[in-house]
Amino acid sequence: MKTSEVDLDCIEAYDFQLPRDLIAQHPLEHRIDARLMLINRRSGEISHHYVRDLPDLTHDGDALVLNNTKVIPARVVGKRTATGGRWEGLFLQQDEFGNSEFLSKTRGKLVVGEMLTLLDREGRESDEMVVSTVLDNGHLVVRTVNAASIHELLDRFGRVPLPPYIREGQMVDSDVDAYQTVFARHPGSVAAPTAGLHFTPDLIRQLQRRNVNTVAVTLHVGLGTFRPVNTQHLSAHTMHYEQGELSDSSAEKLRQARTTGGRVIAVGTTSTRVLESAAQATQRLYQAWRGTTNLFIKPPYDFSTIDGLLTNFHLPKSTLIVLVSAFAGRDLVMRAYAEAIQQRYRFYSYGDCMLII
Repeated sequence: MKTSEVDLDCIEAYDFQLPRDLIAQHPLEHRIDARLMLINRRSGEISHHYVRDLPDLTHDGDALVLNNTKVIPARVVGKRTATGGRWEGLFLQQDEFGNSEFLSKTRGKLVVGEMLTLLDREGRESDEMVVSTVLDNGHLVVRTVNAASIHELLDRFGRVPLPPYIREGQMVDSDVDAYQTVFARHPGSVAAPTAGLHFTPDLIRQLQRRNVNTVAVTLHVGLGTFRPVNTQHLSAHTMHYEQGELSDSSAEKLRQARTTGGRVIAVGTTSTRVLESAAQATQRLYQAWRGTTNLFIKPPYDFSTIDGLLTNFHLPKSTLIVLVSAFAGRDLVMRAYAEAIQQRYRFYSYGDCMLII
């Protein structure tokens, strides 16, 4: 069905059927061997390549915008100390007083003062936390008992919070490195900016030798990335807030790229949201910015900051496929997804990608 025949504000316009065996459960041995679908927005032409071809698909003077957030091992597993009942938690944030908020899953209700015994990655008892507050939304506020900080505890005992479509969220040891970009610098995400997972240090060096610059931004991916759109119309959906930053030096590199005729290509929807959020907040193109954003990019949308987008293949009826449709056009995106399925591309976080120009 063509765009003229559908309501672009209706979430059903962004649905498609995906064979389960196309959902990548593991990354490829070599990141650059992932397939890359090249899509031309103006001509509608689609061609097939590999990530290792990226230096030949970019131009002298282009700027690739990379999200340098770092995934923290935010998922913890344990038990209620008094009863032995299973407990799982996902770290969300910490306040200035050292109180840590967790999404909590257990049978029954936890109470203030209750102790939680954590299990390490081998299932051995490791450390404890105490419940200090039970919030109205069911989240817990806890304090560590022995660890110097929550981040020390997570580094030692936490698990990579894989999305549920990858092995039902159960990590293996290799995920610690595989589910992290090679340019990750600033801890804060509970999910990887997955388009960036395709890059290797050697690929970045090849791009730079072609005078393709890499520019860092930060967007800490939050819990909301796992949440589906539960409203029939996009206009009724509220996005989650995430912390982001565009530094002055990165903004200057982007201004320089545009001035010299280069294209600004966002690597991932998270990088796109940083650039567009900064432009809206400052009312200037490529101006330094730091803050929170709940920007929901949906059709129709006038992109001011990017000329291209490198992104993975996303879940049906998700805010991510909606953003991609706003950039490339819903009809073209649906046609590209149908071709990806026919060509047996690998989907989602550990899957293949597309470059839209």
